[in-house]
Amino acid sequence: MKLRSVCILGVIFLIAGFSNFCAAEEILTWGKCIQEAAKNHPDLIASGQTVKQSEASKQQTASGLFPQVAASLSAQTAQSNGKATDTYGYGVSGTQLLFDGNKTINNLKASVENIAAAKQGFRFTSSSVRFRLRSAFIDLLESQEMLRITEEIYNIRRGNLELIVLRYESGLEHKGALLTAEADLADAQYGISQTKRAVQVAQRELVKEMGRKQLTPLYAQGDFQVNDSARQEPDFELLAKNNPSLQQLIAQKRSAEFSLKSTYANFYPEITGSTGASRTGDRWSPRDKQWDLGVNLSLPLFEGGLRTAQVSEARALVRQLEENQRSALDSAILTLQQNWATLQDAIENVSVQNKALIATVERSKIAQAQYSVGFVSFDNWTIIEDNLVKAKRVYLDAQAAALLAEAKWIQAKGEVLEYE
Repeated sequence: MKLRSVCILGVIFLIAGFSNFCAAEEILTWGKCIQEAAKNHPDLIASGQTVKQSEASKQQTASGLFPQVAASLSAQTAQSNGKATDTYGYGVSGTQLLFDGNKTINNLKASVENIAAAKQGFRFTSSSVRFRLRSAFIDLLESQEMLRITEEIYNIRRGNLELIVLRYESGLEHKGALLTAEADLADAQYGISQTKRAVQVAQRELVKEMGRKQLTPLYAQGDFQVNDSARQEPDFELLAKNNPSLQQLIAQKRSAEFSLKSTYANFYPEITGSTGASRTGDRWSPRDKQWDLGVNLSLPLFEGGLRTAQVSEARALVRQLEENQRSALDSAILTLQQNWATLQDAIENVSVQNKALIATVERSKIAQAQYSVGFVSFDNWTIIEDNLVKAKRVYLDAQAAALLAEAKWIQAKGEVLEYE
């Protein structure tokens, strides 16, 4: 009677939980997750706006090379000694930069490099988003599979309890074995509840990394096959040079070099040409014509060492970025080699754990048959059953770890969201 109650409660527990878990789930493939993240992820959108800001800044800098034209219109009245005087006027004026020691041109070249740096920053953001998205997808995939395994474990524990109850009622097993089997079944029930909560957390994580605003029931559709295994050791230095974080630093250093040249231009005079034409008078429409044409030269003579300090600052920035670039290259090479080694270890571990699981399953079948006829003691049999439960979980963990190692390897290469 006790066994029947336990089994009925267990079945109700599984059916209710499974119904809640499977209600109206949206099936998501990895490709669909990529499409949504590319369109909706806030980090990508923000990084894209940074690129647009850099492009707008370049246009602002380039405008200094073109004529600056302005129109004016005025009307005013003044009173002196009780007499009012009206003055009207309109005109057009323009200025053109003739020479500034290539300051504006170098600023423009620096802006071009800033755009390149911003684009590499977007690539870096895309690579980071891909890793987080892939990690979230793997977490959900693993949690779903773990739920299936925990339900299998529950069925194993329930079957074991049924067998032990029969042996206990027949006087062939002691009460400690019965209590242990009941505790194992309760632990299996807890494992299912815990895994369902883990599935919900993984769903929330995946929704966030796709850029969605609301959580909905999701089901990740995929397998645990590693595609980018990189079995042959690659050229880490060559891969590192294409990393967006390093390319961003290279562009920033080039920008700083042009900015340094622009700073040196402060020691040269600035020459501009100007022209204008206007009409003025004491009534509308004014008829008195005026025009002007001129050249202006400006050269600061003393600023308390300002320009020298600006050059020193710009030169120090170039040196800083050179060292940052060298450090980034060394770090990228090391990270690539570390992640490649981790990936190879993870792939080989999957094979090892798969063989261990196959062996444990076979041992479990033999041990259960032996225990049912009394050839194996309860203590030995339960150790084998515990090993089976552990082997199922370890194998799943190894599969998920291999996928995560693949994701880290792809990120270390600097691949973007649309890598596949």
